[in-house]
Amino acid sequence: MIPWVREWYDRYEGEDFTVIGVHYPEFSYEEKVENVLAATERLGVNYPVAIDNDGVTWRAYEQRFWPTRYVVDKQGHIRYKHIGEGAYVETEAIIQALMAEPDPP
Repeated sequence: MIPWVREWYDRYEGEDFTVIGVHYPEFSYEEKVENVLAATERLGVNYPVAIDNDGVTWRAYEQRFWPTRYVVDKQGHIRYKHIGEGAYVETEAIIQALMAEPDPP
């Protein structure tokens, strides 16, 4: 999934679009920020990644599965959710459609 997300970030960042990764650790070694930084460098993650060691975001979104991606509109509403790999073309179409919507008043 990372290559697709990286591409969306590179292509659309700054055009009413951004990417924010949220890292919720599955294992204790994933709680260490230096390990997350090393992984993002190794994997070529070029977009911001928030650390959610306490699971605040995980619980707020009623998250249960890795990976899950959300597309949020200009007013902050979740307009698309996909659990797991795949549906990349569909996700990009949603991104483009939401970016084309007029800005809220």
